[in-house]
Amino acid sequence: MSTFAPGLEFVFELKVAVADPIRVGRTDSEDLSVTPIVGGTIEGPRLTGRVLPVGADWWVTRGATTQLDARYLIEADDGAAIDVVNRGYWHAGEDVERRLHAGEPVGEDELYYRTAFVFQTGAAAHRWLTEAQFVGYARPEPGHVCIRVFRLT
Repeated sequence: MSTFAPGLEFVFELKVAVADPIRVGRTDSEDLSVTPIVGGTIEGPRLTGRVLPVGADWWVTRGATTQLDARYLIEADDGAAIDVVNRGYWHAGEDVERRLHAGEPVGEDELYYRTAFVFQTGAAAHRWLTEAQFVGYARPEPGHVCIRVFRLT
């Protein structure tokens, strides 16, 4: 039996505009917060459009790792609405955390900020989004989360 190595096809980048997080709280060992999604853009070879100001990212921090659970809507340039569920994980070393809090740029390769997508739409032109697995490599920017989205091949 041969070993199959999956490939990645870059399809677009999301630049999701976010408001300040709202801390909900939980227990001594974990903390729940919600970050409202207030807009943004989509640019790439397979999809362009905008992020609608609908949805939020619910995130739970346990120790040094944060588990992400975002749900929002995007609109393709042709007007099609696409539902997005995006779940993943974030963790970074102390030096990267310090740099982020100081407002310094941090690249995708300097932290673990990875997500997996599920898309839903009734638009035939975008059905390809509902028929494959997609992963994201994310990075924070002031007021935004930027996610390069890839289709697993």
